[in-house]
Amino acid sequence: MTSSPDPGQWWRTAIIDIAPGAIRVRGYAIEDLIGAISFPEMIWLMLRGDLPSADQAALLGAVLVAAVDHGPQAPSIAIARMAMTCGVGVNNAMASAVNALGDVHGGAGQQCMELYAAVDGRAGHGIACDAAAGAEIGVRLLRREHVPGFGHRFHPVDPRAGRLLALVDEAVARGAVTGRFAAIGRAVEDALATAKGKRLPMNIDGATAVVLSELGFAPEEGRGLFILSRSVGILAHAMEQKAQGGRIKGPMPPAVPYAYDGAGPRTLPRTTTKAGVTTP
Repeated sequence: MTSSPDPGQWWRTAIIDIAPGAIRVRGYAIEDLIGAISFPEMIWLMLRGDLPSADQAALLGAVLVAAVDHGPQAPSIAIARMAMTCGVGVNNAMASAVNALGDVHGGAGQQCMELYAAVDGRAGHGIACDAAAGAEIGVRLLRREHVPGFGHRFHPVDPRAGRLLALVDEAVARGAVTGRFAAIGRAVEDALATAKGKRLPMNIDGATAVVLSELGFAPEEGRGLFILSRSVGILAHAMEQKAQGGRIKGPMPPAVPYAYDGAGPRTLPRTTTKAGVTTP
């Protein structure tokens, strides 16, 4: 005979402790945190269990700022704006947009963190960083895999990436981070250039992966942090679209037709039933 589970142990958390008149996050009273720490510091506390250093908070904040928006041509932003013209609430528009942030649109940062970790694993066996990057890229290209974090469909050079890398270099000079993943990211860029015969500069996803890897976040956390950042842009665009108005706006103006490539006009065959009635 199995015993009934203890209702008090149904959900267990080390994140927050709530009692009548008291809220403690990771042991800190919420009233002490309010007005004393920044939102990036609060995110760090929630995910990591303690408060970050000033350098750690600054680097995390920089990542959150960098990825906040990329215009209505980004599918998630376009979805939020279209949803608002359909008369839904802002929560529905935001949820619809976030649900589009999958492996292809929104997952490159996580995938690039996994790539850097794979290179780091190779280098951990006594192989030099550039050789480890070359080996990993060689295997992936041989399998015809997409290499995330490098090149951009719109920017010849992503203006966000260089700034993030510069901040990492400054943090390395202060001893705040090791710089290991910055070196790996640059080695991957060099390995790609050698393999492809042209340089594909590191983009926002590659640079974000450097920063978050330097800070010790797991790849899955990297995707979650990107979603947190992009949600701000999604909210801003949803509210702007609400202010602009418009009803049921699709992805293209009605005057721009879509391309139909199906069957030409056809006639439904006519048949005669047992009762002698001809039907389509």
